[in-house]
Amino acid sequence: MLFTDRIEAGRRLGARLGHLAGQDVVVLGLPRGGVPVAAAVAAALDAPLDLCLVRKLGVPAQPELAMGAIGEDGVRVVDDTVVRQAHVPPDALERVEERERRELLRRAARYRGDRPPVAVAGRTAVVVDDGVATGSTARAACRTVRARGAARTVLAVPVAPPDWTRRLAGEADELVSLETPLGFFAVGQFYGDFAQLDDEDVVACLRRAPAAARRAAADREVEVTAGAVRLGGRLTVPADPAGIVVFAHGSGSGRHSPRNLHVAAGLNRAGLGTLLFDLLTEEEAGHRTNVFDTRLLAARLADATRWLRARSEARDLAVGYFGASTGAAAALRAAAEPDARVAAVVSRGGRPDLAGPALPAVTAPTLLVVGGADPTVLDLNRQAQTALTCENQLSVVPGATHLFGEPGALETVTDLARDWFTDHMRATRA
Repeated sequence: MLFTDRIEAGRRLGARLGHLAGQDVVVLGLPRGGVPVAAAVAAALDAPLDLCLVRKLGVPAQPELAMGAIGEDGVRVVDDTVVRQAHVPPDALERVEERERRELLRRAARYRGDRPPVAVAGRTAVVVDDGVATGSTARAACRTVRARGAARTVLAVPVAPPDWTRRLAGEADELVSLETPLGFFAVGQFYGDFAQLDDEDVVACLRRAPAAARRAAADREVEVTAGAVRLGGRLTVPADPAGIVVFAHGSGSGRHSPRNLHVAAGLNRAGLGTLLFDLLTEEEAGHRTNVFDTRLLAARLADATRWLRARSEARDLAVGYFGASTGAAAALRAAAEPDARVAAVVSRGGRPDLAGPALPAVTAPTLLVVGGADPTVLDLNRQAQTALTCENQLSVVPGATHLFGEPGALETVTDLARDWFTDHMRATRA
């Protein structure tokens, strides 16, 4: 026996994963046995706890042989080699998927109720089970999490066979197991208490989730209404937020921009809500002229702000704008409108010059952040700054180029934005 029970195993595993503390982490337990282990890990890391719900797609004639897996958010992973070798026709695959999708939805509703899944896009997802045997479930879980947009995937278990890293090589960015004993036959042989769990046990674990999980409860995919179009977005609202920052992406990028996701995660940790959404529909983004139509982008941003303020999560909260590239010009144009009521604006590597005559009308305190190794954009920002009459500041990040890809550059942007928003939103609340 290596572990007294799953909770003790989870505490030890949480200590082993201490290097992840303080990062933008979400812990995902595999129901049912992995959930109490994951709960202890989440508590150790002060991270949100959620489930990684996956269902294996078994070959009809050999259900134990996986030909793929499905996960939440419509995630679908199919092993074309197995499908081809097992001669599974498309209609048979579809029937298996429909059956497993129904069970997946049943479990999601039973375990979470009306609580949405915690977002993993752009974050470090720690997938936790009570052990690895064959590795098929863990493999499906890691692929599902990657498909949901996790920036980094860690598969962590208390116990696994000695050859488990070979079996699961490439499925996660980091593989962690406390023990890899010889003579491995089944996970349960290494636990003193390995009682089978039921649905109520899973629900109870989620109810006892740490405060970080509750803070992430308002973290969901949304559909933003902007005039006559509907735009995909991600709304995250911590408990008692100082305000909400709406992101205006530039150069045709959308809500999945890794740089803006990085900044948003830093703002969330500081107690600020964020709304990342696509300023353009997929069809519109295909026309390059729309990317530089700052009047259109500003109108979308203003519409999204009105949509946001009508929601219960954001009512009466200060709203700020974070713009990048052409999105910065859109943010400044929108902030210049008489009824904008924007608490603060931050531009990252932006083109405020494209806001043109709207600049003198901006009343929101504005921070312009530019890379020191981005001379053309730096010069354009200096020129635009002379047209601003509001409180403003130009911050230059030494050695950073336009995309702030240098080590530490994006962290500096995040810190500058965090301080600017919290200072001015706090003043707005006061």
